[in-house]
Amino acid sequence: MEASTRDKLRTVSTATLATALFKLGLKNQFIQGVKPLAKGKPTMVGEAFTLRYIPAREDLNPITVFQNPEHPQRVAVETCPAGAVLVIDSRKDSRAASAGSILASRLMVRGAAGIVTDGGFRDSAEIAKLDMPAYHHTPSAPTNLTLHQAIDINVPIGCGDVAVFPGDVIVGDDDGVMVIPAHLADQIADEAVKMTVYEDFVTERVLAGEAIIGLYPLTSEKHKKDFEEWKKVEKG
Repeated sequence: MEASTRDKLRTVSTATLATALFKLGLKNQFIQGVKPLAKGKPTMVGEAFTLRYIPAREDLNPITVFQNPEHPQRVAVETCPAGAVLVIDSRKDSRAASAGSILASRLMVRGAAGIVTDGGFRDSAEIAKLDMPAYHHTPSAPTNLTLHQAIDINVPIGCGDVAVFPGDVIVGDDDGVMVIPAHLADQIADEAVKMTVYEDFVTERVLAGEAIIGLYPLTSEKHKKDFEEWKKVEKG
């Protein structure tokens, strides 16, 4: 992802991205059921680095598996690139934890842009305080051994009913998390920025008492001219 694309995506909302993606026929890019552990943090933007869980099988997943230096969960934390978002497929099951505060802290220190699971994190209050955005379905106290077995790193996964491929661009704000196919990131960023500029104009006019007919969506020639004049003043 180009640095300029990353910067643009930090200025737009997931709602605007959803509309921009819908214009290209992509209707299912918003990860369902996840929310930020703490609101008000800067917009999360980064390429997806994935971890996949499957249902745990007790004979293959005793507590001693964590002694293995190649354990997928630990390896994912130690190899997730700086600037990337660790996206975890927890099968939409928050009865067992996807990770806890120690692993999330390690990700933050290594420079990850954020962490997302469609399951749950333990130590959620501690993770919420980190200087790194985190998203999950609901807090999860049990150890991840209860139901989950980490099995694959950086493979295509499903997270909250959305297909996530390694390298897809992940954007998260206070509403939730959007997945942008990697090859569309530049195009979507440009479109979303343009949409945001117009939405700023519309918001200003609506708050001033103007009706939305012809303004939102833009169908009135008068409003088109007003918008062009507004851009000259507001955007230089």
